[in-house]
Amino acid sequence: MRVLVIGTGGREHALAAALAKDAEVTEVVAAPGNPGIAQVARLAEVDPLDPTAVAELAVRELADLVVIGPEAPLVAGVADAVRERGIPTFGPSKQAAQLEGSKTFAKEVMLAAAVPTAGAITAESEEQIQAALDRFEAPYVVKNDGLAAGKGVVVTDDRAVAEAHARECGRVVIEEYLDGPEVSLFVVTDGEAAIPLLPAQDFKRIGDGDTGPNTGGMGAYTPLPWAEADLVPTVMRTVVEPTLAEMRRRGTPFSGLLYVGLAITKSGPKVIEFNARFGDPETQVVLSLLETPLAGLLLAAATGALAAHPPLSWSADSAVTVVVAAAGYPAAPRLGDVITGAEAAGVFHAGTGVRDGALTATGGRVLACTATGRDLAEARLNAYHLVDQIKLDGMQFRTDIALKAAEL
Repeated sequence: MRVLVIGTGGREHALAAALAKDAEVTEVVAAPGNPGIAQVARLAEVDPLDPTAVAELAVRELADLVVIGPEAPLVAGVADAVRERGIPTFGPSKQAAQLEGSKTFAKEVMLAAAVPTAGAITAESEEQIQAALDRFEAPYVVKNDGLAAGKGVVVTDDRAVAEAHARECGRVVIEEYLDGPEVSLFVVTDGEAAIPLLPAQDFKRIGDGDTGPNTGGMGAYTPLPWAEADLVPTVMRTVVEPTLAEMRRRGTPFSGLLYVGLAITKSGPKVIEFNARFGDPETQVVLSLLETPLAGLLLAAATGALAAHPPLSWSADSAVTVVVAAAGYPAAPRLGDVITGAEAAGVFHAGTGVRDGALTATGGRVLACTATGRDLAEARLNAYHLVDQIKLDGMQFRTDIALKAAEL
């Protein structure tokens, strides 16, 4: 099987690495890719936001399966263009990807499906913004209605900050704050059948102790020793199945990876957000424990054969990933600094490039140092050992990823 992976980040590096280990896969091609992905896949040039260009590349490469990593190509309709060429594609249609592309659309689907979630108001005018902030009060949750590369959400007690973000975004969804630990659950689906992966927890704030501004994610771990045993079955029953049924009812079935971001409140799990693709950096830890070959799972979802897929097999180990970010991230990441020590297995490249023969930082989140261990304490130790090998001027990373969970 020849697999084409579309994207340039840490999530795509993790996907390509897992696919390359699959005995059924003869070659992995990544487009555009990055220097880390080049260690496990052959790179090809393409504009990932150009549906026609991606479809033509898939035809030229004789791809048996196309896996679309990032959200922007999905919202741009890349999956539709590839499917029109008769090539199995893992990723939702342009219409179905609106579950991530529009917070308002996602809320409408959840409301119609009776999915437990935060109360919310879509606001565009100053009057609407003020009314919504008055209704929900602090802490204020203000989300850009459209895609914002993981940086469209502000959670703050400062009303002035909330107002400024709302005005900057133009169209926002203002929500009630959901208190409780957060969980990310990935669900592979062909639109009808759905298979959950291991739940994970990520860390959004830049600083230790969940301080500082929100980021795209500074680290993650799995499994969750504190989670109730019935968490995943409950979420499948109350969230995933009703959402997929509502998408089918609308004539836009969702096929691919449904990312369910949850808050575990006192009244049970509630949805914070949906994404239409694998999340980053949770993908790195979840895939590092998956023993079932990945290509067959994704192909089954892409071809409507997921109901016949055997149960997934998982390692009994734990996994931790720690993100290394550039100086100045998230507000103004400094790009171009030279990186060394990023060659070890488990170091997934997110924002890297090559200049004058040297590896350099090309994005805010640069690397995801991922390791496994017999328990979370050992996995943490191994992950931070990888971090210690990285040299990047001004690099930032949290020192408390999975610390509380490891101490349970």
